[in-house]
Amino acid sequence: MASLWLKLRAIPGWVWPLLFAVILILLPFIGAPYPMIRQVELTIMLALIVSGLNLSLGYAGELAMGQVAMYAAGAYAAGLVSKAGNTDLLFQLLVGAAAALVVGLISGIPGLRLGGWSLAMTSFFLILLVPDVLSLFKSETGGRNGLSGIRPATLFGEMIDSRTYYVIIIVVGILWFAAMRNMIVSRHGIALRVLKQSPVLASSMGISVFRTKLSAYAMGAIPAGLAGVLFANLDLFLSPEAFAFSFAMTVLAASIFGGSASVYGAIVGAFVLQFGMNQSTNFQEYGLIITGTFLLIGGVAFTGGISALARLLVRRADAAARAKTGYVEAPASEAIVERREGALLRTDNVSKAFGGNQALSDVSVEAKPGAVTAIIGPNGSGKTTLLNMISGFYRTDQGTITIDGQAVHGLSSFRVARSGVSRTFQTPNVPEKLTVLEAVEAGRYARDRSSILAAVLRLPSYWRVTRDDRIEAERALALVGLSEQRHAMADSLPLGNRRLLEVARSLVGSPKVLLLDEVASGLDEDEIEVLASLILRLRDSGMTVVLVEHNFRLVLRLADVIYVLAQGKVMAQGTPDEIENNPRVMEEYLGVTPEDEANQTGGHHE
Repeated sequence: MASLWLKLRAIPGWVWPLLFAVILILLPFIGAPYPMIRQVELTIMLALIVSGLNLSLGYAGELAMGQVAMYAAGAYAAGLVSKAGNTDLLFQLLVGAAAALVVGLISGIPGLRLGGWSLAMTSFFLILLVPDVLSLFKSETGGRNGLSGIRPATLFGEMIDSRTYYVIIIVVGILWFAAMRNMIVSRHGIALRVLKQSPVLASSMGISVFRTKLSAYAMGAIPAGLAGVLFANLDLFLSPEAFAFSFAMTVLAASIFGGSASVYGAIVGAFVLQFGMNQSTNFQEYGLIITGTFLLIGGVAFTGGISALARLLVRRADAAARAKTGYVEAPASEAIVERREGALLRTDNVSKAFGGNQALSDVSVEAKPGAVTAIIGPNGSGKTTLLNMISGFYRTDQGTITIDGQAVHGLSSFRVARSGVSRTFQTPNVPEKLTVLEAVEAGRYARDRSSILAAVLRLPSYWRVTRDDRIEAERALALVGLSEQRHAMADSLPLGNRRLLEVARSLVGSPKVLLLDEVASGLDEDEIEVLASLILRLRDSGMTVVLVEHNFRLVLRLADVIYVLAQGKVMAQGTPDEIENNPRVMEEYLGVTPEDEANQTGGHHE
C-alpha cells in the first residue's frame, strides 16, 4: 500500500486537475441535465473570480474585495463591445481582461501605497459604487434596469452553440488555472509567500514589496475580467444585482473555505458554495447569514481552508509511506566555496536618533573584502541599528554609507539588497509553508531575473533560472550542513538550524557584503564549528563579512578587525589582540576591571 501511494505521488501534480477538467468537459456529451451544466458554468466563473482574490489575499497577504467590481467591468465591457457589433469572443476576452485590469490598478495603487486596511476599504467602497456608476452611465449600461441587447458570441466568424460555449468556459478555466499554477510554483510564487509573512524579509532579499503586491493584485484582476465576459455571453443580459455586495461575500467565503493560499482551493470553494448553499431555496432570503456561517466555519474549523487540510494529510501519508518503505533522502554533494567578489563597505559619521534617544552618533566603520569585520558591544549599543541602516531599513540622520564608493544610504532596502548586500536577522526570519530548499532558493530572487510571463509560458529563461536556483540552493545547504533536511518544512526546524538556514539563504545570491547578526546565538558546539569554518572560508574566498556577535571568544577567533560600540559611539577599534588587551573594552563589554584581571592572573600563578 505504501509503495502504491509513492507511485501515485510520483505522478505530476497537474495531471489530477486536468483529469477532473476532462470529466467536466464530457458532462454534456454523456447526457448530464441542463441544470447541472448551468451550475458547472457558474461554478467555473466563480472559481475564476475567487482565484484572483486568492492571489491578493492568500499569497500577497492583502485583503482586497474589489474582484466583484473587476468582474462587473469585464462583463459590461464585453456587453458594450457586443452591442457595438463585435461579437468575437476572443476579442471580448481581451477587452474584458483589460477593463478589469484598469479597474484593479485604479483601486489597487492608492490602497497599496497607504498599506494596512486601506486596500480593503478602497476595494470595499468600490463594490458599493458599482450600482451608482452604472446609473451614472445609464444610456450606455441600462442603469438599474440592466444591459440588454447583447448579441450571441462568435468564434472565428461562427456562431457558438450552447454545448460549445460550455466547453469554452471549461477551457478558459483550464488555461487560467494552468497559468496561475505555473506562476505560483515559480520563484515569483515563493516571493509572494515570503512577502505575505514578512515584508522585511522580502525586502532584504531584493523583493520590491509594493511592486510585487501590485503585480499580484493586477494579475488577480484578469480572471475576474474573463469571468465577466463569459457571464455576459451566457444569458446575453446583465443586471446590476449580479454584482451586489452579497456576491462579494460569496467570493470571500469561497476563498476562505476552499483555501486562500491555494491554486485549486478556489475551485474547491466555488464548488462547495455553488453546489451547496446556492441550491437552497432559502438562500436568497438568508444569503448573508449563510455566507457568514461559511466564513466562520472556514476560518475556525479549517484554518487555511479545505486545501490546507488536504495538504497536511498528504504530507502525513508521504511520511508514513517513506517510513514503511525505508526511503532515505539522498545526501547532497559537498559544496565548495568558490571565489567571490567582495566590496568595500564604509559608514562615515553615521548618526541616528529615535525621538529623544540617540541610537548612533558619528559612527564610522570600514569593512574590506576578504576580511571579517566584527562589531561588538553591550545590549543597546546600536549594533543592530547600524546593520539596519546599512541594509536600508533605516535612513541616516546624517553621514554616508557607501559600497565600493557608491552611496546606498538613500536607497530603499530592496535596492540595497540588489546592490549586493545580504543579511541574517537577530531573530531568525524563516518563511512558513516553504520547504528548506524553497526558503533558500528564495534568496536568489534578485539574481538572474526572470519575468512572470516566462514562468507562466515556461520559456527557456524560466527553466534556466529555475535550474540555477536549485543548484545554488543545494550548494548553500551543503555549506551549512542542512542538505539532508532540504525537503523538511522550514518552520519546523529547531532554532540552531533556522539560523544556519538563514546563513544559507543569505549566501545563495552571491552577495558582495554579508551581514551576520548574532548568527551563533542558540547554536550548539558542533553547529558553531560548522559556522566558524564557513565564515573563514567565505573570508578566504574574498567576501566582505560583517559580524555582529556576543560570543566574544568566537569573535576573537574569526575577526580580522573589531569595532566596539558603546552608547551609540565607536569606543575602540583594532585587531583581536588589541581589543582583547584593551582595559576599557574589558570593563565596558565584559565587566572585567584591570584589578580583576590582575587578581585572576595572580591566582593562576599561585
